[in-house]
Amino acid sequence: MNQVKQVLQSGKTAIGTTASPSSETRFLAGAGFDFLLFDTQHSPTEIKQLGPAIGAMRGRAASPIVRVGENHADQICYALDAGARGIIVPMVNTPDQAANMVSYCRYPFAGVRSSAGMRGEWGEFKDYRAYMDAVNDQVLIAPMIETMEGMDNLDEIIKVPGIDVLLVGPSDLSINLDVPLDYTSATYKDALTRIGSACKDAGIAAGMFFVPPGITPSTLVDLGFRFFTMPWEGWATRGVTDGIAALRTSR
Repeated sequence: MNQVKQVLQSGKTAIGTTASPSSETRFLAGAGFDFLLFDTQHSPTEIKQLGPAIGAMRGRAASPIVRVGENHADQICYALDAGARGIIVPMVNTPDQAANMVSYCRYPFAGVRSSAGMRGEWGEFKDYRAYMDAVNDQVLIAPMIETMEGMDNLDEIIKVPGIDVLLVGPSDLSINLDVPLDYTSATYKDALTRIGSACKDAGIAAGMFFVPPGITPSTLVDLGFRFFTMPWEGWATRGVTDGIAALRTSR
């Protein structure tokens, strides 16, 4: 029902890529990624513009995930109504903020999400209550840790019921650790080690919004991270290049 959540619950690593309304979302959603991540925090894209792009993913395995700009009930509701199966919220610094996020993502009585009818691709249901219960269970909830306040409250944030992924904002975390964009510094690596270990102990996945320069995906996995995005353009280009080369050599 939710590919990315099933991958994480099986103990595997979920790998996605970023997308936008101008991306070939139907192609990307069927290319093997576990999720497509649509960003509305650091992009000109408005949440309500995502409906057609997410709709093009119907029937494909990858789950649409949306990063909203702020931890507000209306922004989260817009994203879920557009068909998102996962929500990312930036700058979640306290357990109360994390608990609010979880509540905004879920219908009553597990949360306070407003109803606008069955939205998104969740399956077939015998009644509306079954639909709401399924969404409450399957929606992926991923608050971001990006500040010293968040680091100070790490152990309490990850105890909040309903969190699936604690997602590192690589750049902002480095800035707030006073090692701006120095992703290979001991300070930064120590923070990632702490986050990975704490998430593993709490039974949730640690994630990275993107893989920073100087750090490899395998290094992140070794640190306990099981959720990150990878750029797709290079892979696609190599695939086309290899395909054309194979045709030419067969002449």
